[in-house]
Amino acid sequence: MKTLARLGILSALAAFTPSLAFAHSGGAHVHGFFAGLEHPLLDMDHLLAMVAVGMIGARAAGRSFVLVPLFFVSAMVAGALLGMAGIGLPSLETGIALSLVVFGAIVGLARPLPLAAATALTALFGLFHGNAHGLEIPESAGGIAYAAGFMLGTSMLHAIGALSVFKFARWPMMVRTAGLATSLVGLAMAAQTF
Repeated sequence: MKTLARLGILSALAAFTPSLAFAHSGGAHVHGFFAGLEHPLLDMDHLLAMVAVGMIGARAAGRSFVLVPLFFVSAMVAGALLGMAGIGLPSLETGIALSLVVFGAIVGLARPLPLAAATALTALFGLFHGNAHGLEIPESAGGIAYAAGFMLGTSMLHAIGALSVFKFARWPMMVRTAGLATSLVGLAMAAQTF
């Protein structure tokens, strides 16, 4: 019950302070490995999306456990490279907010996706997440270290999401509630982009 209360509080906070959910405010904070490692852990949109990607991979079972997060990270790197080249995707923040809505709905509905659909969706939204951060990363050693830390932090969150599906297998409503809360946060963020 405590977890459900915490998820409700998180959703309410996101709804009442949606401008705080956008962590893509420019490149001044982007420097070094540890800054990259901590960013996914402290950035609400990234944290929720990455845990959900891990959950989606674990729910689909088999090779999806590894392939879904791998496709996301690969697309995230591609999006970051586009951003570092100065190419920004259209409706960037909307795409990130929609990733939370879609990922949360997939987890909340508890219907595993076929591997092709799961990898395609995660790759699509991985481009948006990566592009937002690629636009911020400076072309320096600090920027490269930041990107390495960011990828490691992202992968750790994928693992946490996947492991939580197994850990809470006896309490499927807990996982579903986390998915629905993620969708609510995404809806609150999406409302701010329109």
